Order: sequence, then structure tokens, then C-alpha cells
Amino acid sequence: MEQLKGILFIDIETVPVMHSFDQLSDAMQAEWIRKSKSLKSSSDAIADPATLFGERAGIFSEFAKVVCIGFGSLQPDGKTWKMRLKSLVNDDEKILLNDFCTVIERFSKHFKDIRFCGHNIREFDIPFLCRRMVINNIALPDCMQVSGKKPWEVTHLDTMEMWKFGDYKNYTALSLLATVLGIPSPKSDIDGSQVAGVYWEDNDLERIGKYCLQDVLTSAKVYLRLKGINNIEPEPVFVTD
Repeated sequence: MEQLKGILFIDIETVPVMHSFDQLSDAMQAEWIRKSKSLKSSSDAIADPATLFGERAGIFSEFAKVVCIGFGSLQPDGKTWKMRLKSLVNDDEKILLNDFCTVIERFSKHFKDIRFCGHNIREFDIPFLCRRMVINNIALPDCMQVSGKKPWEVTHLDTMEMWKFGDYKNYTALSLLATVLGIPSPKSDIDGSQVAGVYWEDNDLERIGKYCLQDVLTSAKVYLRLKGINNIEPEPVFVTD
């Protein structure tokens, strides 16, 4: 069980960098128009760039920002394990990313080799964080430096890749994977497609933070199941300090 102690489970929530397309600079509007030509609307109908911005911009690091980073770690507590969970939220992305770097620094003092774990973090969460750090002129922590490394030297643990078993054709959502594995997911009043609306229209970062931590906890349970560790049912402990 020692291998579990150095794992930091993470999940991020992102939103378009502006509320609407017309709030972008002229240069960024031109870039989005160019980008949108290769995108489809959720309705499969031909959509104008402004509509597509609202629907799709949140997943592209050049046109979106991070508003929430959720993380958790498994810690033994006698005969049981606790899952310490905390979410960082902020309208100011630079402050948010610097706060996350502080968390990494503190975590690294306890564990020599940090391994991130989450669902689809190799393709989305980690690259997105790295790109936004570069955009905000923030130095990447050593554990996020992948430049020059061979694929097998990158130690991120991705539950989606684990589930693929070498099959790279399909994407499997965390909710679907948890369901088929019989892992109950905490009920939420929102899903990922609603995060941008909750942020830009309701300005409810606390709500987004709670939703993010549900995914962190679920991904940890999925990881344990995929590793065949069936004797641990982590008790969530929500940290506020």
C-alpha cells in the first residue's frame, strides 16, 4: 500500500476565457474563426463562430482558462484509509495556478516522487495546466516537466488509459466507467457541460469546486478498482484550510 501514498489525484474545471465571442480581441476573434472551421456544433448543425465559442472554447487551452483545480490524496488511518480532498477556485487564473504550485511544493516535501492520477489527465488536465502556466509566465513544477522524456518515463496515472488496455480508439467517460464497475458516484446538480454557465452566469465557484471534488473521489475509487485493490473504501475528508 506504500505505492498509494505518493499519488495526487487531480481534476480541473475550465471555462471560455471570455463570456462571449465578441469580448475577445480582434486578433483572438480571427484565430477562433479559423479554429471553428474544423469544429462541429453539439446539434450537428452548421453553427456560427460565436455559437461555437460558447459550446466548445472551454476545452482549448488557447481560448479557455482554469477556474478550479481539485485534488486529493489517500492516507492510512489505523485500519481504514481517508481521502483528503481540497479544491482551489479563483477568478484570477494566475493566482489559482500559483496556489496549485504551492500545493505541489508542499506535497513534494512528504513524497519524493509525486505521481498525478486522474481520468484522461494525460490528454487533457496535465497538458492544459502546463499550457496555461506558460501563458501566465509561471514556471512548471519538476513533476510536470515532460519535455524530452520518453512515454514510459512519464509517471502520470491515467484511469482512462488503464481501462483501454492498449485500445486507443475510444473515449470512455468517467461516469460510464464508474457505472459499469459498480462504483456509486456522488450525485451532482451539474455536469461538465454546465460549468461554463455556472461560472459566467451564476458566478458560483463554490458549486464548481464541489462538483470537481466529486470527480476526484470517483477517479480514486476507479483507480483502486482497476489496480485490484478491493479492500480500501476511502472515507472522504474535505479540507478547507
